[in-house]
Amino acid sequence: MSFVHLHVHSEYSLLDGMCRIEELIAQAKKYRMPAVAITDHGALYGAFKFYIAAKDAGIKPIIGCELYKTSGERHDKTSNNGKRNYHLLVFAKNNLGYQNLIKLVSYAHLEGFYYKPRVDWELLEKYHEGLIATTSCLTGEIPQLILQDQMKKAEELLQRYQKLFGEDFYIELQRHPNMTELEKVNNVLVSFSRKYNIPLVATNDVHYLAKDDAYAQEILLCIQTQRAIFEKDRPMSMIDIPDYYFKSPAEMRELFHDYPEALENTVKIAEKCNVEIPYGKLILPKYDLPKNHTNESYLRELTNTKKDRVKGFNEKIVQERLDYELTIINNKGYAPYFLFVQDIVNWSKDNGIAVGPGRGSVAGSLVSYVLRITDVNPLEYNIPFERFLNPDRPTPPDIDIDFSDKRRDEVIKYISKKYGDDHVAQVITFGTMESKMAVRDVARALGYSYSQGDRIAKMIPLGKQGFKMSIDNALEESANLKLSYHAEEDVKKVIDIARKVESLPRHFSVHAAAVVISDKPLIEYVPLQKDNKEGRIITQYDMYCLDLNAVSEDKAIGLVKADILGLRNLSILEEALGYVKEFTGNLIDIHEVPLDDTQTYELMGRGETVGVFQLESSGMRRLARDLQPSKLSDITAMVALYRPGPMDLIPTFIKGKKNPRSVRYLHKDLKKLLEETYGILVYQEQVMDIAVEFAGFSKSHADLLRMAVGKKKKKLMKEGKLNFIKGASEKGYTKKLAEQIFGFMEKFAAYGFNKAHATSYALIAYWTAYMKANYPVEFMTALMTAELQGVAGPQREYKMAQALEETKRMKIEVLPPDINKSVYKFSIESRSIRFGLSAIKNVGTAAIETILSTRDKFGSFQSFGSTFERNIKGKRKKS
Repeated sequence: MSFVHLHVHSEYSLLDGMCRIEELIAQAKKYRMPAVAITDHGALYGAFKFYIAAKDAGIKPIIGCELYKTSGERHDKTSNNGKRNYHLLVFAKNNLGYQNLIKLVSYAHLEGFYYKPRVDWELLEKYHEGLIATTSCLTGEIPQLILQDQMKKAEELLQRYQKLFGEDFYIELQRHPNMTELEKVNNVLVSFSRKYNIPLVATNDVHYLAKDDAYAQEILLCIQTQRAIFEKDRPMSMIDIPDYYFKSPAEMRELFHDYPEALENTVKIAEKCNVEIPYGKLILPKYDLPKNHTNESYLRELTNTKKDRVKGFNEKIVQERLDYELTIINNKGYAPYFLFVQDIVNWSKDNGIAVGPGRGSVAGSLVSYVLRITDVNPLEYNIPFERFLNPDRPTPPDIDIDFSDKRRDEVIKYISKKYGDDHVAQVITFGTMESKMAVRDVARALGYSYSQGDRIAKMIPLGKQGFKMSIDNALEESANLKLSYHAEEDVKKVIDIARKVESLPRHFSVHAAAVVISDKPLIEYVPLQKDNKEGRIITQYDMYCLDLNAVSEDKAIGLVKADILGLRNLSILEEALGYVKEFTGNLIDIHEVPLDDTQTYELMGRGETVGVFQLESSGMRRLARDLQPSKLSDITAMVALYRPGPMDLIPTFIKGKKNPRSVRYLHKDLKKLLEETYGILVYQEQVMDIAVEFAGFSKSHADLLRMAVGKKKKKLMKEGKLNFIKGASEKGYTKKLAEQIFGFMEKFAAYGFNKAHATSYALIAYWTAYMKANYPVEFMTALMTAELQGVAGPQREYKMAQALEETKRMKIEVLPPDINKSVYKFSIESRSIRFGLSAIKNVGTAAIETILSTRDKFGSFQSFGSTFERNIKGKRKKS
């Protein structure tokens, strides 16, 4: 007799479940179960990941949830109404059921959240179709009535559920040791089953996989409730019943030997559940088109109308490139995406919001440049379109955009207003218990002092090259940790438990940039909720479930994700441009400033780049002095080279710039490809150029080779090398030379940087340097205001001190705070900078507002006494 676990809490029952999805699926497969369910508390955070993992393993995924059901109304959020929350287990039987489950969970969060996300009868009656329900565990509504000896009410409620769900309603039986109340409840439930002909189903309320995980689960609950394990009467505890593990079919058969039909019904429920979640296709937002236009025709018209932005290039070359790009964009169905992005960017620019020149590989698109999405002309900087959108690669385009961090929310509000509030949401992200945090959390839960946990955590080395340090790796790398683990019992206990909880999701938050937009209400695709801090609508699926660009094999829902990033340096530029307009009357379009400004390059050559984007560290200032940049490509190379690894190439680069005759090439045909970087392979795109020039690769195939070499994909590299040598031979180059050049590419490509991205960030660096060189007072005022608005702490103090020291070096006078002249932030006064009131320590916003409003109303303060008296009166009137 087979068995299927139907009541399972994964790692996404945050701090209440230890079943990692991959391990859960593996365990189900080990027990040869045909299916397995996920039923996390009140949310569907892990549902899509679980669905994909189960499908990949050849096991049927059953998508469910243990809902919180209020006995009152979900809109009632008073604590004294005597109503309670109960558990209700539901599963999606089909795609309609999945859609309804999404709606139940979403509205529980959006409308019914009061300590917990709650559904009520109104929601159940509206969205019950396609769902299977059970009486749930001991905290279900019917079991609780039985425990209170309210049998009549229990029966009435049972009949109501039966009427609602019909043959898809089941009576759930659980058996755990040391729970005498369960036997009482089970006996009554079985009698109800016989009386009303409602089928039984056996579950085990799984919270962890192995029996010996029970203690770690208890520690996890202690972390959640911020209690120590020795405390009595903790609000949540399972340790007295260490039985909530993923039992084998044999164990379940033994446990329910007297109710074999309850076991058989787990398989019958599994057979009923046949959800197929649509995924893998890009879901594009609907753009409001002019009459008689398709997305494709309007994109082409818009592009051709604005192509005069491209200056200094043959019109035929420009048109051919635009036609080539538009053909690929339109044939792949991406026209609505480009229309959407240009709409956001141009609205922002038209409304005075600072927008970056581009980010990532999008700077390789001439269409994007023409539409003002980017400010980098790819023809001028020889950036291939295929690096951004390869016609032979299935992944959709991904355009990330930087905005002024102060006004990022305005952009999101515009998107919501234009495309519909219910079509737009920000994206959830999960903070996990990484090694150091896991150790500290576990030590605290065990009742150890902070210093004990901190000592162990500090013995764990930091991760390297972007990889996190696991506890197992730390034990290998840290001799101190290994010694303490084997010599100290307390350390061993902490580490052993921390290993079990390491990497589990600890909490959710809002992704720093990601926003998703759909063609219809998002609730049709993904479950939604509000974030804890600001009440913003966010998805319950993270970006790895939503974004096709974030995963392989198109295993994501396919919603369009726009990364709306906030960049502080753009806020500084925006502020500085505002000061220039206010005090000189000049309206500067930073996107159109000349890129050959002598003062800007001289400022960089002197290393006076404090406050300049990407160039303000001491190392970058030293590099600027050594290199003496004289064109944007020099700044681009600085951005690309100043990283671990390629940093070793900087002396060769500087030598080549100062003495171009010293540069040596493996072959004269490499000169035109590597001349701008003085013989060094700095950019990933240069691999593509070499493959095209020497081996006759198409740009698309060259991009695939670039990806294979850069990511060290051995099989693809081997194939690429053979094709490269063959192609080079056909073009008349020797095999020896072809092997040498391929070896040259292999050696440097691992360090290669995305040229499109480096050029875009070099342009922001140039813009900030341009403003500092040409409008020093306005720029430094904006810089100090931005530093003032940073997160309080030593770093802000250091940055403020650095900025003040820089103004002093620049011979710009900084005037002291003046109660009659200072405003909230730093301000300009007769080509000097006046200290802002908010920069004074221990002077709060309320006090400043009172001072400023009183000053506006009554004029300047004449004495300390009048200042005190008028402000006190103002406060009295407010109170």
